[in-house]
Amino acid sequence: MNPNVPAMKPIAVDAMGGDKAPSEIVAGARQAAAEGIPVLLVGPADLADRGDLELLVATEVIGMDEDPAGSVKKKKDSTLVRSAEAVRDGLASAMISAGNTGATMASALLRMGRIDGVKRPAIATPIPVPGSTPTILLDAGANAEVEAAWLTQFATMGSVFSRERYGIASPKVGLLSIGEEPGKGDTLRKQGYELLSSHQGINFIGNVEGRDIMTTEVDVVVTDGFTGNVALKSLEGALKTVVKSLFTAIGQPQYKEHADALMPAFLELYSQFDPDSTGGAMLLGLNGVCIISHGSSSARAMVNGIKVARDMVQGDIVEKIRAAVAVSA
Repeated sequence: MNPNVPAMKPIAVDAMGGDKAPSEIVAGARQAAAEGIPVLLVGPADLADRGDLELLVATEVIGMDEDPAGSVKKKKDSTLVRSAEAVRDGLASAMISAGNTGATMASALLRMGRIDGVKRPAIATPIPVPGSTPTILLDAGANAEVEAAWLTQFATMGSVFSRERYGIASPKVGLLSIGEEPGKGDTLRKQGYELLSSHQGINFIGNVEGRDIMTTEVDVVVTDGFTGNVALKSLEGALKTVVKSLFTAIGQPQYKEHADALMPAFLELYSQFDPDSTGGAMLLGLNGVCIISHGSSSARAMVNGIKVARDMVQGDIVEKIRAAVAVSA
């Protein structure tokens, strides 16, 4: 370690967020710490099995089914709010939670604030593309309704994320619509197309369809949060069905010999589609790094999510988004 470079502040981990909290979350945090990533657990004083990990005590938990905005305002000592405050106050370099997505966004937005010029933060979710880098889909659920001008900001922020996370020099940006032709789609899509086409700082390739998301044809797909979330959940559901059907089919006795031979290849492919491999999405546009992991996150997912947070902190992504937004304003 270079003695002239200050040590990175810890990643604040919401120990009580997610369906498998706190056991899997704490296990993942401990593994990440064992690999050299500083971690700050945020949870109750009697949090079990945390070993020697530092703990920021929080006495309240926001449930998965609670109203996001109301719960954040009411439960000021919740693990989510305290995690966001730790980033704001400089106690942590980033936060991660597998808990209530809306409350995670609200906590981060209210405590960290937006980057100047950013109209709305957006959830950037990596979608696996076998044999290649993931496609970044945003917005994946933060903003159900958007204005056309926001799509250009999503494209700008998504391009920065794609470059910093996956090393793509000039990410290809597509607008999710119902056809490739410029005139296809509703008013939002038509207006967005015009704005994206005239934006000098974005490598806009035009409209893309849902079938293009998991291909190498596009690196960043922008849309409103309602459409993006539907697309995301549709892809997740389709992948689960296909994988389950495949393993059911090859599990038949008559295919056992062939299945045994092919299983290593199947498992490798499965690992590329497994959400635990990506670790989580990033809420772009904030004055801080916030990683949103899926609700059923395992210890493996948490380790990978913490690594994403570390990489985004070390890559100084917040400042790079700030600079990109300022230039494109």
